[in-house]
Amino acid sequence: MTDFTIDLTPQEALRRTQLTQTPDPHWNPIEVLHGEETAYNLLYSRLNPQQQALYNNLPTAGILPTPGNSHAAP
Repeated sequence: MTDFTIDLTPQEALRRTQLTQTPDPHWNPIEVLHGEETAYNLLYSRLNPQQQALYNNLPTAGILPTPGNSHAAP
């Protein structure tokens, strides 16, 4: 059996860079990133106790950002 690991950090950085480089003058990347943060919080808002315990361990494992380290810009 072979271990298989994918680091999506560079891809996420590229995605966020491209997100802010749109030519539309009405585009508000900060608003979009805040919308992503809202969706992210909603996604994890109704976990059962077992799921919540697992979710709480994900920042320590380096899978999710640590609490208080928002995905969106302030």
